[in-house]
Amino acid sequence: MTTTRTDRMPVLYLSHGAPPLVDDPIWPDQLKAWSADLPTPTAILMVSAHWEDAPIALGATETVPLVYDFWGFPDHYYAVRYPAPGAPELAREVRGLLRGRGLRVQDVPERGLDHGAYVPLTQMYPNADIPVLQMSLPTLDPTGLLAVGRALAPLRAAGVLIVGSGFFTHNLRALTDDGSVHPVMADFDEWGARALADGDIDTLLDFEHTAPAPHLAHPRTEHFAPLFVAIGAGEADLDMQRSVITDFWHGLSKRSIQFG
Repeated sequence: MTTTRTDRMPVLYLSHGAPPLVDDPIWPDQLKAWSADLPTPTAILMVSAHWEDAPIALGATETVPLVYDFWGFPDHYYAVRYPAPGAPELAREVRGLLRGRGLRVQDVPERGLDHGAYVPLTQMYPNADIPVLQMSLPTLDPTGLLAVGRALAPLRAAGVLIVGSGFFTHNLRALTDDGSVHPVMADFDEWGARALADGDIDTLLDFEHTAPAPHLAHPRTEHFAPLFVAIGAGEADLDMQRSVITDFWHGLSKRSIQFG
């Protein structure tokens, strides 16, 4: 088991892909190797690009059906199950931390895990034996999301794995069948890798002005947004930031990052 120098649980930002991620010849093994190198979480808090709701919403604290928030895929992708235990104790902690910062929180008990949450978890924690709570993105404003992440940071000391789940570049018109990468995707990925390595939070927060062609890399920014929750929660360990996955999938950057 790997431990951090401070015994805080690491924080992750991962690119979650589409449901066919599980059939990719490379990606599942990358995710499995990553989770094998982490301490075993006491619980997992997922912040997915596929749930936007304000005020901040907390999903099911008991096991409920998954949300198959995708269309036109073969039937077997809709038969996937991930019956992870609910996390009512974690929900109470999250409510307290967020409300302590003046943030409003609502409960949506019937809302299950969406594919941005369960698809990577099926590969990283396939036994579905770790309690999982999903939290909505209340805004796409990077500064607001950074504040949310900072509020959640104390959970790390209790062994909670905080995961921002998005996609480092996300323009479906740039998808390729031959593995080629559009220069816009490559340039944005290189810019982000450099800013992360430098710990340059201001540049990342202002990505719509500092990144190359940001609105081509992200026509809508919800898949980049979970990164700011992760940065806020992992801010104490920016000097321990590393990109664990760095390649591309059908032309989109899979860059996935660990803080701590």
